[in-house]
Amino acid sequence: MDEPIFVIPLWADLIAVGLGGIQGALFASGFRGQRRLDLLGVAIIGVVVGMGGGLIRDLLLNVTPTTLQSNWYLLTATGAALFGMLLAGVFQRLNAVIVGLDALVIGMFGAFGTSKALALGLPLVPAVFVGVCAAVGGGILRDMIMGLPVAIMHVGSLYAVAAGAGCLTLAVVHAFGADLVVSAIIGVAVTTVFRLLAVIFDISLPEQRALYRRKVAVETSAIPIVKQ
Repeated sequence: MDEPIFVIPLWADLIAVGLGGIQGALFASGFRGQRRLDLLGVAIIGVVVGMGGGLIRDLLLNVTPTTLQSNWYLLTATGAALFGMLLAGVFQRLNAVIVGLDALVIGMFGAFGTSKALALGLPLVPAVFVGVCAAVGGGILRDMIMGLPVAIMHVGSLYAVAAGAGCLTLAVVHAFGADLVVSAIIGVAVTTVFRLLAVIFDISLPEQRALYRRKVAVETSAIPIVKQ
């Protein structure tokens, strides 16, 4: 008998969408000057962050986008974005709230993406890839729409790496026989903690220019100096 296809519980998916909508709206509300957005712009960014990860996940898995099969996804994302926009003045004073929401959102979307990929029969590595794309997809779309450097491509605290750590942990734990739901919870926790620690301790990958300068310095020091 075939195993039942893994289905992400509606309430869990909506929580991720709602948190993403709030985080996206808070992020967009914080911009001033040339990048300042009106109310509609902030709401759109919130919806994009809330729904982007799920859409990218299902497109990669070649399945019908779950977020388009129910009215609740768009309503939740829009409502959450409006909520985040209305309370932006309060939350902007608490930057830790935005960072925490961001960490939790990428953890949830990463876990859902990896879990669904594994349930559909994908091998471990491609499943982790799908999870990471789902985790950072909303943020990438947000940055592209706002004309910002894509978060995972510029120097800063670890983003995609945190998602990758959580998704890989989920896949490995599940491979050792743990229930997929339990594995997903562990994956969310790992991503969230990894991301928060990276922000708190300002941990980032080496900058490409710094690596190049170090390489040049090493090569230059190896050149013999001929004294006249």
